[in-house]
Amino acid sequence: MAAVTAHRQDGPAPSDRPSASDRSPSDRPSASDRSPKQDRSRATRQRLLEAAVACLAAYGWAGSTVAVVAERAGVSRGAAQHHFPTREDLFTAAVEYVAEERSQALRALPTDDRAQTVAALVGLFTGPLFRAALQLWVAASNEEQLRDRVTELEARVGRESHRIAVELLGADESRPGVRETVQGLLDMARGLGLATLLTDDTARRDRVVAQWARLIDEALA
Repeated sequence: MAAVTAHRQDGPAPSDRPSASDRSPSDRPSASDRSPKQDRSRATRQRLLEAAVACLAAYGWAGSTVAVVAERAGVSRGAAQHHFPTREDLFTAAVEYVAEERSQALRALPTDDRAQTVAALVGLFTGPLFRAALQLWVAASNEEQLRDRVTELEARVGRESHRIAVELLGADESRPGVRETVQGLLDMARGLGLATLLTDDTARRDRVVAQWARLIDEALA
């Protein structure tokens, strides 16, 4: 015990140690020192999320391992696991990323022409983001770690999609049937997106979209 006491007495007392504010500027990390490392970390995380979405769309849940995602992102598996310790962590974050990307894509759609808006809405359900989201739905049906998060986020994206569609179409939901008309459009777009997974249905889809655009215009006029 005496040895321990002596050792403590030899060291500086807590009050004698220089505080962060007492240190010279050269002793403290500057913002410029920290920023590049933080930027690299954010860039690595972004690449991993984009790679996770791309892998889901290309290989499905079974083929989208952490190693595959890391390779596609151009980082080591260790770097991937630094940001996302488990596969579930990685793809849960990918769920959130897909949800936000889909919402941003919706907000960027044209508003000056209803036919273009309808076609653009359908286009969101036939692109890679929807394909990745679909893979997450399938995975969530079998993976308890993903199910609650995917269900929650899809409900949020569904509400956001409906709200933005109403704004883009200039729909007045106080009128009877208008809310159901908008929701029917989104349901139809989702169905067309599912059909596209198996075959190139472009010609038939274009005719269906054109008809729906006319019906929407008449319903909302």
